[in-house]
Amino acid sequence: MIRTLLAAVLLTILTACTQVDVTDYADARPLLDIEQFFDGELTAHGVVKDRSGKVIRTFNADIAAHWDDGVGTLVEDFVFDDGEKQQRIWTLKADGPGRYTGTAGDVVGEGRLQQAGNSLFLDYILRLDYRGGKVDVRVDDRMYLVSPDVLINESSMSKFGWRVGNLVLVIVKQPSEE
Repeated sequence: MIRTLLAAVLLTILTACTQVDVTDYADARPLLDIEQFFDGELTAHGVVKDRSGKVIRTFNADIAAHWDDGVGTLVEDFVFDDGEKQQRIWTLKADGPGRYTGTAGDVVGEGRLQQAGNSLFLDYILRLDYRGGKVDVRVDDRMYLVSPDVLINESSMSKFGWRVGNLVLVIVKQPSEE
């Protein structure tokens, strides 16, 4: 029992010492300007994986984004491979240099966004439909701008500290029709 406890403490200490922070990417380019990238029409294409890493769903989404007086609105319309449709509407507000808060109808409380260099990290609690009920999962989104119009997003979903799934998607900024 003592060995197990010591191993758990050691693992916790090692994990805490090796966590990646968004500021690790402060010098990475191209520079992500949240209010510029998330403005206009975007598309998203991704996969949902279970905790073992097996792809269990795919999806595509259209995103209409705009900013008004410092408040961003992202309307995300998802279509999954089984025909299910979902909509999430994010409201983003600046909360200091490189920081934003985000709310949405299926997000519990506020999500916290932090940006540095080419990266954006978003941490929030998402309320999902599950087996006829609701379940809250923590989502750790890590987004990386790889070209001026392409953002890669990897999300880790967890419950009680245990990973329950992952999401990988690409967000593409569409050319403006000006």
